[in-house]
Amino acid sequence: MTIKALPLRIGVGAIVVNNKNKIFVGKRKDNPVNKWQMPQGGVNENESFLAAMKRELDEETSIKSIQIIKEIDGWFQYELPKNLLGIVWQGKFRGQKQKWFVVRFTGEESEINLKTKLPEFIEWKWVEMDELPKIIVDFKKDIYEKLLLELKKIIY
Repeated sequence: MTIKALPLRIGVGAIVVNNKNKIFVGKRKDNPVNKWQMPQGGVNENESFLAAMKRELDEETSIKSIQIIKEIDGWFQYELPKNLLGIVWQGKFRGQKQKWFVVRFTGEESEINLKTKLPEFIEWKWVEMDELPKIIVDFKKDIYEKLLLELKKIIY
């Protein structure tokens, strides 16, 4: 099977904004260099995008206290770099096609706990919006630049 024949994994992402309009990012356990990302993950069969986003957010960060601000229109997709093809997602996908949500974190920071059943992040922090494209792995930079443009229409 050629790489282009591999499907894109359907996923969701959460742009978690705090009361100072800073964005939640985590440092991935499997890529502990100084690269950060927003919570994201796959959609299970018969699961709505909203339910998948809430589940992924809880699984990765323990965050449950959120207010939905907006489901961003359209899809955002990326292709895996060659060195990760065949490794990530057991080699079943060539990249991801994602629905993204903007949510406001309404809880206390003590709610955030990365020591979940299957931890994905080893560290977390709040960053300014404009930092997003600068701190993500290169192959997701394009998505983060597009998300930032959308975010600036919603959060001032």
